[in-house]
Amino acid sequence: MPEHKFSSKRPLAQFVSFCGAVVFLAGPWNSAAWSQSVSQDAAIERGHKQFEQACGFCHGPDATGARGPDLVRSPIVAHDVKGDQIGDVIRQGRPDKGMPPMPLTDQQVSDIAAYLHARAAEAIKSARVPKEYPLEKLLTGNAEAGKAYFNGAGGCKNCHSPTGDLATIARKYSPIDLQARMLYPAGRHSTAEVTLPTGEKVKGPLAHIDEFEIAVRDASGWYRSFPRDRVKVEVHDPLAAHRELLPKLGPADVHNLFAYLASLK
Repeated sequence: MPEHKFSSKRPLAQFVSFCGAVVFLAGPWNSAAWSQSVSQDAAIERGHKQFEQACGFCHGPDATGARGPDLVRSPIVAHDVKGDQIGDVIRQGRPDKGMPPMPLTDQQVSDIAAYLHARAAEAIKSARVPKEYPLEKLLTGNAEAGKAYFNGAGGCKNCHSPTGDLATIARKYSPIDLQARMLYPAGRHSTAEVTLPTGEKVKGPLAHIDEFEIAVRDASGWYRSFPRDRVKVEVHDPLAAHRELLPKLGPADVHNLFAYLASLK
C-alpha cells in the first residue's frame, strides 16, 4: 500500500516540473510585450492625471468637453502622431478661443497625447455611442461664422440650400449623426460613362477604377470591365466637392459649420 501511494506521486511531480518549465520558457517571450504594455499603460495614466490638472477645466475630466470642445472626436487628435499636433496646440494655445499656451515638457505632452489617443480608441471600439449625444458638447462653434463659410469659402451653397434639402435638417438627425453626415455624407454613388473605340457607350454605377481598369454595372446589371488605355472615361462623383473640402476643413470650420446646421430647425 505505501508503494502504491509513492508511485501515485510521481506523475504529479512530473506534471509540476513540466508546468514550471513551460513558465520558464514562456517568460522571456512575453516579458518584452508585457513591459511595453505596462509602459504604455503608465503613460496613459500619467497623461490622464496631467490632462485633468491642465485641461480638464475646459475639456472635461474625461476629454468629452465642457466649456471647451470634445477632444475624443477632435480632428486634431485623429490626425495627431505621437503628439506632433496636440503639442503645438498645447504650447501655442488658442488665444482667440480663450485657451492660454501651457509650457509643458515633451514628456508631459507625450503622456497627454497617449491619454487622448486611448480615449479616442475606446470611443471607436465602443458600440454604445449614445444617439442623443448632448448637443452642448458638440455645439462649440459660431453659427454666424458657419453660415458665412457655407455661403462663401466652403462653397456649400453651390449644391445645398437651407430652405431646400437642408431645411429642418437639425430635426431629422441626432447631433452626433448630423455631424457625421456633414463630414462623411453617404447614399450617393459615383457613375461612369465608358466610350468604346467603336463609339458604343456604356453607362452605369462605378464598380471599380484604378490606373489600368475601369468597371461599371450596365443597364442590365452586368459587371463590365475595360482597359483604361483603350476607352474614354467620364466619371461623375456627386460627393467630389465634399471629398475635396474635407482635408481643407480646420477645427474651427467644422465646429462653425455644425453650429450653423444645428440652427436649421
